[in-house]
Amino acid sequence: MSSTLLLKPDPKLDLVLERVIDAPRELLWTAWTTPEHVRQWFTPKPWIVSDCEIDLRPGGLFRTRMQSPDGKEVNDRHCCYLDIVPNERLVWTDALLPGYRPSGDPFITAVISLQPEGKATRYTATAIHRDEATRKNHEEMGFFDGWGTVADQLAAYVKGI
Repeated sequence: MSSTLLLKPDPKLDLVLERVIDAPRELLWTAWTTPEHVRQWFTPKPWIVSDCEIDLRPGGLFRTRMQSPDGKEVNDRHCCYLDIVPNERLVWTDALLPGYRPSGDPFITAVISLQPEGKATRYTATAIHRDEATRKNHEEMGFFDGWGTVADQLAAYVKGI
């Protein structure tokens, strides 16, 4: 995947969240690529990640299943990794299933970028959408609050690993 795509988000189609997290990017990478860690921080509490599978290779599976506080399981997304640069970048999409098979209900392609900033890490999460309506819908669903809360949970969680 071209780094050009990652440098120029399209504000009509993309949502971007940035944070500087006081942790080395290797810890953030571990938290993003290990199922037992993902389960601890990946959804805004009191929701939980009830299951997570990671096959960390291009074409491999990234799947999370979320559970509401009343026990209802939702959002069982099966995504496909597109690009993996250890300790630097993860790209996956729900437009494809593992093995690059087209999915029936695409919503986003996500790009997680980890760049050193002193002893901390600049964490950038970009949600790429197919059209303006999907981007707007995602923003109205609470992208900034939800993904921001998750970034805060990630920052707190990595202090303990």
